[in-house]
Amino acid sequence: MKKHIKRLKRFGILGGTFNPLHVGHLAIAQIAQEKFSLDKVIFVPSHLPPHKRIRSLASSQHRFRMVKDAVGDNPLFKVSDFEIKSPGRSYSITTVRHFCRILPVSTQLFFIIGGDSFPQLKTWKNIEDMLKMVTFIVVNRPGYSPRKNSIKHAAVTMPGIDISSSYLRRRVALGKSIKYLVPESVLEYIKKNKLYRT
Repeated sequence: MKKHIKRLKRFGILGGTFNPLHVGHLAIAQIAQEKFSLDKVIFVPSHLPPHKRIRSLASSQHRFRMVKDAVGDNPLFKVSDFEIKSPGRSYSITTVRHFCRILPVSTQLFFIIGGDSFPQLKTWKNIEDMLKMVTFIVVNRPGYSPRKNSIKHAAVTMPGIDISSSYLRRRVALGKSIKYLVPESVLEYIKKNKLYRT
């Protein structure tokens, strides 16, 4: 009789400002979840991102609410308020250490990033420590080849969904529609709270 071996849990972490969250973010999470058989993908909205200065940054509570509403109907997606409840800049190493503390020791952690962020990985705080705790999943757009990087990673290519949060904010400020570019719940939240109008 064969002995049943329990598979280790595999969790993905997807951080970002999500200002606002859009369909591209959800596609990245879905593709990474399927390809790497992740048990959960945890969205982690940042409080103050260390590598970005965003003039029209919605409050962390607004951004958390938009993500929570958008992923609520997917049992494989969760949202964490760890970074928005933490003071100061949101460093990924701090977030990874947090999940290493609260999840079972046997959990395999994957950190999902876009191909545009990959060249900057070497500049991330305590990147060598992060590499001991997570496997990086780099999601590239078709036709996009990031500069070479010696950091070990897993790669996946997503469909050609070329949307950025800054583009959506500009459209809202100009009074243009972002319907179909964001989940319906996010669209309604932005309208209700009059976000990104200036």
